[in-house]
Amino acid sequence: MSRPLEFLASQKILHLATVGPDMSPHVVPVWYLYRDDLIHIGTHTRTVKARNIKATGMAAFCTDKGVRSPLYGVMGRGPAHLVTDPDYVSDMAIQIMSRYFDDIRCASAQELLADTDCIIIIKPISLTTWS
Repeated sequence: MSRPLEFLASQKILHLATVGPDMSPHVVPVWYLYRDDLIHIGTHTRTVKARNIKATGMAAFCTDKGVRSPLYGVMGRGPAHLVTDPDYVSDMAIQIMSRYFDDIRCASAQELLADTDCIIIIKPISLTTWS
């Protein structure tokens, strides 16, 4: 695996950028899982990011670390779509939450899982790094 892909898989916060049908940009930090060359993000279909992806089918993203040396970051873009199959959403949402909670049975994790009705999937087609 290349350094950019390893880095993408290791980070915890991804800045997701989408554009609405009226061309208005929307950028939001999200929790995610990078697996099998895809970025998976749990959310709800009512969110701006989900509505934008449904409308445009594209997303851009960035994750980085360091305020002083060593600096490193990865940004990219690619086609995106929503998966709403309840079994897939439930399974993937648990996998995503497991990266952030020691015990996904806690109230905070359960609240987030209950509010997740779709998974955004992004297939990165362009990656750029900086250091």
